[in-house]
Parts: sequence; C-alpha cells; structure tokens
Amino acid sequence: MSQAVKTELEENYQQLIEIIDKHKGERGALIPVLHEAQELFGYLPLEVQEVISDGLGVPLTEVYGVVTFYSQFSLTKKGEYKIDVCLGTACYVRGSQAILDRILKELDIGIGDTTEDGIFTVNATRCIGACGLAPVLMINGEAYGRLVEDDIPGIIEKYKS
Repeated sequence: MSQAVKTELEENYQQLIEIIDKHKGERGALIPVLHEAQELFGYLPLEVQEVISDGLGVPLTEVYGVVTFYSQFSLTKKGEYKIDVCLGTACYVRGSQAILDRILKELDIGIGDTTEDGIFTVNATRCIGACGLAPVLMINGEAYGRLVEDDIPGIIEKYKS
C-alpha cells in the first residue's frame, strides 16, 4: 500500500471518529452514521462497521443487520460509475431487460457486481421516475432514455475514456 493511500485511509478513519462523536448519544444515531460513513468510504467494510459499533456502543451484529437489511448500504466497494437500469413496468415492456443484458455482456459482470478495473457497478432498479423516456438507465444521476441495445457500447465508452 502506497504512503498516499495509507495517509488517506488514516484521514478517513479520523473523519469517521468525528462523525461518530457528532452523533453519539442521539436517538437513532446508527443510520445517519452509516450513511455518512458510506459517503466517506464508498461502502461499509467490516472494519468500518467495527469502528461504528465500538464508537456508538452498539453490538456489531446490530450494525451488520442494519447494513444488510437496507439496500442503500453496501458491503462491497462500488465502481466510479454506478449504472442503474430501470426494470419498472414502463421500462420493462419497452425492452429494459435487453438493455440490462447488453450492459452485463459488454462489461462481463453480473447485477450488483463491479468491473475488475473499478469503473462500473451495475444495478437493476424498480422505477426511476422517467417513464416517458422508457427504457431508461442512469449513470451517476445522468439519465439516458429511449434506449436500444445498440446504444449501450457508445454510452459505456463515453465513461471509459
């Protein structure tokens, strides 16, 4: 591990302690702390959960239970670009499953996985509220609508470069 990475990690853990101290003693502090910790680290590895458990005085099993119950929390590192493909009714009937399949094929990963280079994570979502643009996908909040399978390679290439 390079010195720069080690220093950044140490700084992140120091910030985590500050987050915990800010919320310590508050009712329902666990979820806000988890949210802020995930923003800081990008995910919630066991080591981070242990620090939160110790800092808030909450059993590790409870921390882990909350992390695994709520879908917005992640135990694995996510890619730089998060691709969310809508599989809601309007998108599905207009071909979003084929769009999702093409993305998974192009990136050679499964749903919820991250590419080896750490660039992309792909998720299937229920509805993103853009039914008029169906089928739709979002990459880090940017919507792409009225898609066909052949649009996918160009979209992916845009983010690779």
